[in-house]
Amino acid sequence: MIGAHDDNFKSMDLLSRSRAAVWHPCTQMKQLEADPPLAVARGEGPWLIGVDGRMYLDAISSWWVNLFGHCNPRINAALTDQLGRLEHVMLAGATHAPVVELSERLAQLTGLGHAFYGSDGASATEIALKMSAHYWRNTGKPEKNGFVSLQNGYHGETVGALSVTDIPLFKATYEPLLRPTVQVPTPDARLAEPGESAEAYALRCADALEAHLAGHADTTAAFIVEPLVQGAAGMAMYHPVYLARAREVCTRYQVHLIADEIAVGFGRTGTLFACEQAGVRPDFICLSKGLTGGYLPLSAVLTTDAVYAAFWGDETARGFLHSHSYTGNPLACRAALAVLDLFEQDRVIAANRVKADAFTGILDKVCAHPRVRHFRHLGMIWAFDVHDAKPGFASRFHRAALAQGVFIRPIGATVYFMPPYVVEADAVRDLAEVLCACLDDPAV
Repeated sequence: MIGAHDDNFKSMDLLSRSRAAVWHPCTQMKQLEADPPLAVARGEGPWLIGVDGRMYLDAISSWWVNLFGHCNPRINAALTDQLGRLEHVMLAGATHAPVVELSERLAQLTGLGHAFYGSDGASATEIALKMSAHYWRNTGKPEKNGFVSLQNGYHGETVGALSVTDIPLFKATYEPLLRPTVQVPTPDARLAEPGESAEAYALRCADALEAHLAGHADTTAAFIVEPLVQGAAGMAMYHPVYLARAREVCTRYQVHLIADEIAVGFGRTGTLFACEQAGVRPDFICLSKGLTGGYLPLSAVLTTDAVYAAFWGDETARGFLHSHSYTGNPLACRAALAVLDLFEQDRVIAANRVKADAFTGILDKVCAHPRVRHFRHLGMIWAFDVHDAKPGFASRFHRAALAQGVFIRPIGATVYFMPPYVVEADAVRDLAEVLCACLDDPAV
């Protein structure tokens, strides 16, 4: 039950030590004085357990990474076994069983191959962008080095990834460091005209993409897109026909299609990968977050045989000279293999569809709340906008929910629920009560 206590914990003051020693991500550190972080002692299933023993529902899967619960015994067992075999070896000049098996299995699942590994989602974006531009250089078209992305898109916060991101809060300060890129209209269904269907609006936005590529294909390397859901844009959801048209247009104009499935892959949208719902195969797929079930940092980029072949040759400079010290780390790869085993052995995608239908019904009372607009759902993602949200809403809502045993972090005026797949209906019922209580609170 949300808000229950575990009396086996001893209190310890992590908060003052954290403020003194840790620079927290995506945080104005001064605000931690009034709004301290949650001090977590351990995790169990969909629950975070504070140092005071109180339990909190991890409603956003710890930044969307945790798929099968905290301290999952099967992933734990795989990592324990791997610890006794090999913790790490550099992947330049060496190889090992976990990275080979993971690469083979990801190739089978995506229809792409030759997995290249990084440490996080932004690294995967950097890899895909560099690999695309390098491909065109290797094939005699060095002028094809520009990139196109969606308005309100998010692809990471390293310099290359931030160049194709379109969230001013993250991007504006660093604009002088970034490479100019082009943003085309987002198919976010919330932006459709009155009476215009999500499909019709998506097709209209696809026409804008085509119009741009018709005039700039000769200097464009790739179009990068978050398939079906733009996460940092407030869980902006759109019709899969956009992806189908994007694939068609990119093929016609010889522009790579990069699918950033970092947040939406591994079952989040109701299929293993979101691109499946449009029946398309991208030229590159970027994977991270749920890849290791929330255990260890790992990302991967897979691409086509044609792209891989363009780097093959005798000249070192023709190869893809990109590296991370922990590329293809055996422990991380072993965690990822355990995650893929869980998907296969437990028929997770089918089970999630049943859960999603039940959870959507439970959340009907939230959908009906008078402050809620654009309640939306796709796979194991639920979101809604609060139409009268005042400045500071996200922080106030977070604190109000935390006081009732729910760890949730709205994006602006958007509240979303993206739980670990092991969450059960009783927890979702309690969650619905907490969400409604927060919405009822005039101070939130």
